[in-house]
Amino acid sequence: MSAFILADMTWPEVKTALETVKIAIIPVGAHEQHGPHMAESCDGVLAEAMSKKLAERLYPDVIVAPTISMGISPHHMNFPGTITLRPETLISLLRDMVTSLKQHGIDKFLFINGHGGNQPTLSVASTMLTQELGVECYHAKTTASAKEAFKKHVTSKLYGHSCEREVSEALYLAPHIVREDLLEKGDIIEGGRWEGLRPGQPIQGYYTYDEMTRNGCIGDATKASLQAGEDIVEEALEGLAGAVRQILEQ
Repeated sequence: MSAFILADMTWPEVKTALETVKIAIIPVGAHEQHGPHMAESCDGVLAEAMSKKLAERLYPDVIVAPTISMGISPHHMNFPGTITLRPETLISLLRDMVTSLKQHGIDKFLFINGHGGNQPTLSVASTMLTQELGVECYHAKTTASAKEAFKKHVTSKLYGHSCEREVSEALYLAPHIVREDLLEKGDIIEGGRWEGLRPGQPIQGYYTYDEMTRNGCIGDATKASLQAGEDIVEEALEGLAGAVRQILEQ
């Protein structure tokens, strides 16, 4: 199956592709700790892999732009190796990419996000850039729409980072970033202030990951599987593809 991947194309190939392309996907990830069993590039790698698979489903209407491989990760900075951007830096990067691609005739953009910490910034960026640049900007988390697969395969009450969900996705999309011989369950610090600040609580606020987990993981990565990853990714892709088609038909 074909897909337009900008980083792999020559300018004449891009010129031809632009005859049919209606929307550009910009994968957005992060460079942050993922415990002892996942590479720190995880979020960017998975965002790019999902974007490419989505572009295959939507060929020839979609082109995938180069990945932004760093994101908003201050909450992981107490673990070695993490690199974080400021929200304004990420918005500036997106503004410059969207402005450049608009000059080539693209006026619709989808930010495919592999890192939960980017969500507030991407929401603001989508609004700002739509208003400033006269384009349409949308954002989506890579597999957030895979509700049925989550119910089937995710058993941890607390999950979402280097857990059975994320490791399963990686086993399907990018197994090279998983250390399968080192999989661990999250070593959770019970009774911390973080418990009152999580989504779903009456208030939310900033806390660092080392306040919540000693090994940088939550959930239970030992329950990850290739089959779970396939179920999650394919359900999410079906939902994303349908949503993009609706945007393009409007």
